Amino acid sequence: MATSFNNAKFTVPVNDVEHQTTIATTTLELDETSKDFDYSKRSQWLRAAVLGANDGLVSTASLMMGVGAVKQDIKAMILTGFAGLVAGACSMAIGEFVSVYSQLDIQVAQLKRNRDQGNTGGVTAEKEEEEGLPSPIQAAAASALAFSLGAMVPLLAASFIRDYKIRLGVVVAAVTLALAVFGWLGAVLGKAPVVRSAVRVLVGGWLAMAITFGLTKLIGSSGL
Repeated sequence: MATSFNNAKFTVPVNDVEHQTTIATTTLELDETSKDFDYSKRSQWLRAAVLGANDGLVSTASLMMGVGAVKQDIKAMILTGFAGLVAGACSMAIGEFVSVYSQLDIQVAQLKRNRDQGNTGGVTAEKEEEEGLPSPIQAAAASALAFSLGAMVPLLAASFIRDYKIRLGVVVAAVTLALAVFGWLGAVLGKAPVVRSAVRVLVGGWLAMAITFGLTKLIGSSGL
């Protein structure tokens, strides 16, 4: 009986072995793909989106803080913020469109020169270069949308608070939280240091609001 048990052979189904091998191979391929992913390809829309959001947040909040330094009226503060949102979104969209369109013209001209000289590197390489061309409309839309979303933060924070001092404090708190989130998001998407990115964005936003508030308060109190 013992001899029979010792001589028994245990086999693993071939299908199970093949299934495990397939899973392991797929996992390795996914890991390699993740490691080899070129995060610089995100730079076009990421730069436009993060820059637009930060500009919308900081510029609108600074405008509202500047007006709040000399006028306690909530209506004046909200109207100033709204005007900053509309003007800033249009400005960002037009500026980004012109900038990216100029970049597109340069790259298209270079592709044409390479094609004329026969230095395209093959059909596949040429196709990849054409697919990598920037989109002015996409960049402009991303900038305008991101600016508007950023500008909505201080506007919404101040819209429902009548008390002057509390309103200013809530605006600063909301903007601080949004700045930290934008800094963290940009760092995560671009695979950059999170803490350094968040601190840089926070300090820049605080400085902009403080300088605008202080200078406007100074000019307003001097009677100019």
